[in-house]
Amino acid sequence: MNELKSNYSIRDEIRDYWSERAGTFDQSVGHEIFSDAERRGWQRLIRKHLGEGQGRRALDLACGTAVISHLLHDLGFSVTGLDWSDTMLALARAKAESRKADIRFITGDAENTLEQPGAYDVITNRHLVWTLVDPPAAFREWFSLLKPGGKVLIVDGNMGKVTWVKGLQAFWARTTGKEASGPLSADMAERLRDIRTRVYFSGQMPASAVAGLLEEAGFENIVIDRKLTDIHWAQARKMPFMRGLDRMFQERFAICAEKPNR
Repeated sequence: MNELKSNYSIRDEIRDYWSERAGTFDQSVGHEIFSDAERRGWQRLIRKHLGEGQGRRALDLACGTAVISHLLHDLGFSVTGLDWSDTMLALARAKAESRKADIRFITGDAENTLEQPGAYDVITNRHLVWTLVDPPAAFREWFSLLKPGGKVLIVDGNMGKVTWVKGLQAFWARTTGKEASGPLSADMAERLRDIRTRVYFSGQMPASAVAGLLEEAGFENIVIDRKLTDIHWAQARKMPFMRGLDRMFQERFAICAEKPNR
């Protein structure tokens, strides 16, 4: 038993945490898309940085239930969705089947995909980088998977930075003894906090730090895009007031980087 426990890594914990959340993943605003306005925002963002698909090969890392995979598919990409959670992938396959979307799904580790080098034109991921145990190694892996001139599009945020809204909620909790309600149970929230303390970006994750690691991995033409208001406003309108207000003030961003075309 002790040997089994010692072999249970932080990566296993992250996989199992998201597997347990899989059943309710698509019920959360910010995971699934709940309005045409948000869908248009995501399509605008992808077109801006990656262009139309035109049959190009896209790898959607940590695809979960395939929300981003479907956006890519709808824009004409030939999509492979990769996730470490078989529970998530079962839901992703069922969703693709119901929508008659030809998307390939594979089980794999985003830090070590085992995919062929130079196989993809674009790589995408959303809310993945903060969970990475070894981002420098992951970025080198993604660099190797891209064709020359290929691009990676990262959508994430500096979730370790406390907004004034969160600060106000914390003050209220200290004053009244009443914690603000959230989308997670107390147990799942505690597990998430524990995981956050043991990943690479255990504190803050500013966009500049992510961009620096991408440059070290060999990427160039790195663009940090903070103009995501259309997406966040559409999400905020579907959230309880305080969560929606917090969403509007969070430091969220997209980063696009290119593999040199040589």
